[in-house]
Amino acid sequence: MARATKIIRNFYRDSVSLMQLSSTFGKLPGVEQASAVMASANNISLLQEAGLLTEPVEASANDLLIALQGEADALESALAEAESSLKQPSASSTANEQSRGISPRSIEMGLANLVGANLALISTPGEYAAAEAFKALRLGLNVMLFSDNVDLKDEIALKRFAQERDLIVMGPDCGTAIINGIPLAFANIVRRGTIGVVGASGTGLQQVTCLIDRWGGGISQAIGTGGHDLHRDVGGISMLQGLKALAADPCTSVIVLISKPPSPEVAGKVLETASSAGKAVVVNFLGADPDRVRRENIYPAVTLEDASAAAVALADGRTPEARTTRVTSPSITPLVSGQQYVRGLYSGGTFCYEASLLLKKELGQINSNTPVEPGDRLSDVWTSRKHTVIDLGDDLFTRGRPHPMIDHRLRNERLIKEASDPEVAVILLDVVLGYGSHPDPAAELVPAIQNARDLAAKAGRRLAVVGFVCGTAADPQNLSKQETALRDVGVILAESNAQAVRMAASVALEAGVGGRS
Repeated sequence: MARATKIIRNFYRDSVSLMQLSSTFGKLPGVEQASAVMASANNISLLQEAGLLTEPVEASANDLLIALQGEADALESALAEAESSLKQPSASSTANEQSRGISPRSIEMGLANLVGANLALISTPGEYAAAEAFKALRLGLNVMLFSDNVDLKDEIALKRFAQERDLIVMGPDCGTAIINGIPLAFANIVRRGTIGVVGASGTGLQQVTCLIDRWGGGISQAIGTGGHDLHRDVGGISMLQGLKALAADPCTSVIVLISKPPSPEVAGKVLETASSAGKAVVVNFLGADPDRVRRENIYPAVTLEDASAAAVALADGRTPEARTTRVTSPSITPLVSGQQYVRGLYSGGTFCYEASLLLKKELGQINSNTPVEPGDRLSDVWTSRKHTVIDLGDDLFTRGRPHPMIDHRLRNERLIKEASDPEVAVILLDVVLGYGSHPDPAAELVPAIQNARDLAAKAGRRLAVVGFVCGTAADPQNLSKQETALRDVGVILAESNAQAVRMAASVALEAGVGGRS
């Protein structure tokens, strides 16, 4: 397999654009794998680990690096086509230059062009992100910091600096927010309403806001905090700020908080603040004991689905009711002897973690790269063992590759591998719509699902594929179109991750697990 690289000097693109470009370049004729990144030392190291770079490159973090792997006689033309597409100006940038004379080259220039702006979205290599965020804060801007790989001490300094100025830092590694009805980064188009959400999880925010929309509610604001915000040393600064802001917001009547379990110290602060918010607060700390969360005005929720349903009920003036914890097993062709295991292939990290929690209660040990308990950690993430759920958005899988919400190639390959295992009964999938995600995920998944089912059929087996689509009717991918295409190829679809997980567990139990494994 041949490799080729191209460095474009002093040429910047943000992280989301680069992930989308990598997916596009990977589909050029003769290309097996592609990556477009800013040539920071960290990104170069990741490409080397992924095998896309085998020789040193002379580049700086201001340069854009294209790395391709594939057929030797195709790579030169593929590089030329990739470079050409990069240098084509977008319609928006052309219109901007014509109307304003020149594109902004700094935060200061952008603010001068957009007087009254109060939010900066920063998506640069992690080692430079903190400096840009400080620039924005000093200019009086709130910050959504999409960048990851930001040092924890920098995150603490940024959030304390912002807090002193009555500003908020959403992030680092904040992938989702909806501010004043505008979806930012990986987010969905939802109706406006009176439910405000603060979440330390991007896909958690997406699930809750989408389910609220599906069930007739609406969102006032959806504020991301970044995954490290509830760390003991950070102290939940952004979640507390978001909570207080929503408590003071006359357009918000119900508040939802989403996170994996915070450190005990931070959980205490958040719950104390929530109980005195003067509004109903639904709290979904995944895996936390509901009895330890329950306070006056606080409604604990076990799953993201439960949190969404409780919020809609409270916004309608109703008391939340306990949701059904088990589902009826879907009607499928009987599986053959030996088929017993669930294999979850997730693009959302929080969905993967929630699946691990729920499946563990039903099936026993669930192996994962995001384990509920240390003993459940998968020793080799490339090879499943018994019941396994995988977060394919983990750094181990995205080194040199776009995120699986954008590029489904890695998941499709893993899907075929799992289908070839005679002990697999169920494949469990999430499909995430909205801005930033693949424009037509079903078109990418359907052929792989059909191939997987055909592979099992040739071996005399049946394969159950269970999943859900996280999205809304207004999303650019068209929710109903995506769901119809998946059902047409035999996917058993649920409304939520929790429902899909329970369906998968039910199938596995009926297939002969008989309980714990």
